[in-house]
Amino acid sequence: MTETKRTDREVLAKGLKTMGGSLACMFIGPTLIYISQTKLNKPIDTIMLVIAILICGLAVFFAFKGINTILDSMFKKKSS
Repeated sequence: MTETKRTDREVLAKGLKTMGGSLACMFIGPTLIYISQTKLNKPIDTIMLVIAILICGLAVFFAFKGINTILDSMFKKKSS
């Protein structure tokens, strides 16, 4: 019996949601960096800069996780 490879739509949807979160972080992070760099004379601006850098790191993490999940949905064999 030959098994055909098909895309697992549930896993694909999960990967696309993760990529959507990454896209949101890709816009929010640099925007916060710009805002914190234009003022940077109060202690809250330094805290906002650290948070913005963490959000940029999350964008990269979510992008890798989302791409990995999308590829898993297309190329992994189902174990049933």
